[in-house]
Amino acid sequence: MKIEQIYTGCLAQGAYYIESNGEVAIIDPLRETQQYVDKANSENAKIKYIFETHFHADFVSGHLDLAKKTGATIIFGPKAQTNYEAYVAKDNETFKLGNVTIKVLHTPGHTLESSTFLLIDEHGKNHAIFSGDTLFLGDVGRPDLAIKSDLTKEDLAGMLYDSLRNKIMPLEDNIIVYPAHGAGSACGKNLSKETVGVLGEQKKTNYALRADMTKEEFIKEVLDGILPPPQYFAKNAMMNKSGYTDFDTVLKKGDVALNPDEFETVANQEGALILDVRTEQQFVKGHIPNSIFIGINGAFAPWVGALITDLQQPILLIVPEGKEKETVTRLSRVGYDNTLGYLKGGFESWKVAKKDIETMESISAEELAKRNEENNIKILDVRKEGEYKSERIEGDNVFHFPLDYINDNMNLIDQKTTYYLHCAGGYRSVIAASILKARGFNVIDVAGGFTDIKNTNLPKTNYVCPSTL
Repeated sequence: MKIEQIYTGCLAQGAYYIESNGEVAIIDPLRETQQYVDKANSENAKIKYIFETHFHADFVSGHLDLAKKTGATIIFGPKAQTNYEAYVAKDNETFKLGNVTIKVLHTPGHTLESSTFLLIDEHGKNHAIFSGDTLFLGDVGRPDLAIKSDLTKEDLAGMLYDSLRNKIMPLEDNIIVYPAHGAGSACGKNLSKETVGVLGEQKKTNYALRADMTKEEFIKEVLDGILPPPQYFAKNAMMNKSGYTDFDTVLKKGDVALNPDEFETVANQEGALILDVRTEQQFVKGHIPNSIFIGINGAFAPWVGALITDLQQPILLIVPEGKEKETVTRLSRVGYDNTLGYLKGGFESWKVAKKDIETMESISAEELAKRNEENNIKILDVRKEGEYKSERIEGDNVFHFPLDYINDNMNLIDQKTTYYLHCAGGYRSVIAASILKARGFNVIDVAGGFTDIKNTNLPKTNYVCPSTL
């Protein structure tokens, strides 16, 4: 028996490859599926099953493409309804994979169809669970993502409580836990940086598995502090339920080199969004007018999903050389399948062609402190709520809304005012500044963000929890 976790940091997502005696099961595959086919071929094995723990909301799964390539059966847990051929398993139903067995444990709560897959080894012993978004290390899945359900998040949280206590917690302490996500995922609140653990440790340390916890306490704690899900979550879940364009077609469509004139023509004719994925430092020094920055080296796909509201939006790319296919791939992982090409030769070719270029003013934290003393400037903090509450610049001239919700908050700021934007380190502030600049706002970026601001004489406020007063 062989188990391999295939972890993708940008999505904080774990897919799983399980092989026994020449037969393979893939759990929660990513959109680009050739990697699984190649791995099975290298092991002289055949992919027999594709198990989906639930209808994922934070990424588009590769189950359909993988099934077409291999003939493998797609398996969901009870209550799943799809617009394509899939096998909907019964609770406790088992599937033979070589010399091992995979048992379906229906664990609703994160979603109605959510299921945990119990791996039973060659000797009939429970070996591991692939818990999807039911159980993470340090947390459990958020119960507010069910597709078109009449159930409330409180109803689903109650189901999750029952699932954990009736299906997961009775299992042996030495069982390995393989979750679908780790730290950085928006599918939970406080996920561990570790991506593999054991159930006994979770019973001791995971707040949601406390033995003395009542259902009412569980519901309250699980729901406490949950922010609204990113706008693309419901759309990705529906794609996973209903179907989507095959990945090879999406890649072929997007991996097209365009010279500057062709690029400009397509942008104008198709109403395409120009997405610049270079570094924030490169973007501020020069970029195409009205382009948006979301750097490929950051949490690229989740930020695209949070900020670009239309999955069908035509997109043109400014990418570092050699990153063209990767960028199209990472866009497709969250359902953005309408990439029309990239600028051949990158931004340098645009400059050589003497096309219009804009820059963005970017200053140091020290310069921000100086200007704050000399003038009545406006400072906009785009960090997350928890970061802002923890420590921030003090003053009536400081405004705050998280980058995640920039599209909902533009009415709060004035196009006639200049805003100095900062985040924690500089990545998110340039994203925010690029969006605001493209929409006619006056912005100045603060390079280094709050990390550098801490070392200045700018007045700062620490948040004090009321319980400690």
